[in-house]
This record gives sequence, structure tokens and C-alpha cells, in this order.
Amino acid sequence: MYKNLTVGAVIPAHNEEDNIGAVVSALLDLRMEAGHGVIDDLVVCDNASTDDTAARAREAGARLAVEPSRGYGIACQKAISALQPVDVVLFVDGDQVFDIEQSLDLLTAIADGADLAIGSRVLGRMEPGALSLPQIVGNRVASRLVHLLWGHRITDLGPFRAIRSDALRRLDMRDTAYGWTVEMQVKAIQSNMRLVETPVDTRRRRFGTSKVGGTVRGVIGASVGILSMIFRLWIGHAVLPSKAGVRIDREKKS
Repeated sequence: MYKNLTVGAVIPAHNEEDNIGAVVSALLDLRMEAGHGVIDDLVVCDNASTDDTAARAREAGARLAVEPSRGYGIACQKAISALQPVDVVLFVDGDQVFDIEQSLDLLTAIADGADLAIGSRVLGRMEPGALSLPQIVGNRVASRLVHLLWGHRITDLGPFRAIRSDALRRLDMRDTAYGWTVEMQVKAIQSNMRLVETPVDTRRRRFGTSKVGGTVRGVIGASVGILSMIFRLWIGHAVLPSKAGVRIDREKKS
């Protein structure tokens, strides 16, 4: 529990046997000053892994959901459906690229009134090589498109994020692949929710290859998924205008 909010962590994972245990352990080791744990429930979705991701996740203390169909969004959905009832859902990748301690910054933003807190890699410190050039360019293009189409500035589509459970239910998330992150942000803008961007640091992967930036298939799949989602949401938004005036705040790096 964090500031009277129960917290459930969701980790979609495909072939992360060398990383997942460390991520799960770091989350379960998060503590408040009083000493009690921050994470009330933690579900890893083993997304069609062919290695020992599932076993390593269980050994580290996670509950496990299994989704045989490949896809980032569908893995997130399966993990969410397996969570116990919580006030906040925290999304973390299973590849050790994020500093898990910075989960507290995301949760603080939620406790302070945000509906959705995005961990912005752009606003934080990025280790050289943490993101490939296509990832950096694609992220910049997508963020710019969101600004042009909806009039609201965002800096990142980062997967390290937290959202109130009631807000997540209202968004009615549908995407099963790489459009998941931008779908969440744009629908939150359309729904007049309060968004906060919090700086998060990004490291290079220590083990394995990035599922997005590490392969041509991943780069193309992510690009097509994100851009097609933006335009599908824009078409719907243009037909049925949503509320204006969403607040997007950026927290400065201390």
C-alpha cells in the first residue's frame, strides 16, 4: 500500500528469464519509510515465452498469468484480469531497463491527484544505447502527432506508468499489441483525465535483445501499431468530439 492506496503491479514478459526475477524482487522489496511493502499484488504475464520466464517469475514471488498469443496489449490485459482488486495499477517492463525505485515517483503523482502517471524517458536520464535510433525517432513522431491532433504536449509513450483502476476501467482498453500505450494516453486526453509526466531513467538491457528496438520486425510492428492506433482514435475523436482541457503536468527532475 502506498499513501492509503492499494497497488497492483503488472509485468508483461516474453522470454525474459535472465531479467524477470530481478524486476519482481525489486518491486516486492519496495518499502515505505514505516517499513511496510508498497506492492499489494504482482502478476507477471508469461506471453508465449519459450524459456524459463514463468519459473523465474514464480521463484521471485510473482503470481503468474499465461497468454499464449503474442502481443504487448493482450499480455497487459491478461495480467490485469488476474490482479486482485487494487486502487492503482503499476505497469513495468520485465527487462531491467528501469529503476524500480522510481515507481514511487509515479505512485506519488497518483496519490497527489493524477489519473495517469507516465514515466517519461525523455525527461529522465538515458544511458547511451538504451533506446535504438528508430525507437527515439518513432517516439518523437508519435508524441508530436498527439500534440498536433489533440493539442496536448506529451514527451513519451513510455511503458513504465501507473493509473487509477477506476480510470483504467473507463478507458475500455482494446489494443492487443504495440498500440496499447498510446491508446491509454490518447483516451485519457479524450476523457479529460489528469495526466502527469514523471522523469524516469533508462538503462541498456543487460541480458537479451529488445523486443521492439532489437529487431526489424519489432521496429516495424511497433511503428505500424502506434501510428495506426493514433489515426483510429483521431477518426473516432473527429466524429465524436471529446471534452477539452485535459491537464498534462510535467514534474521536474530533482
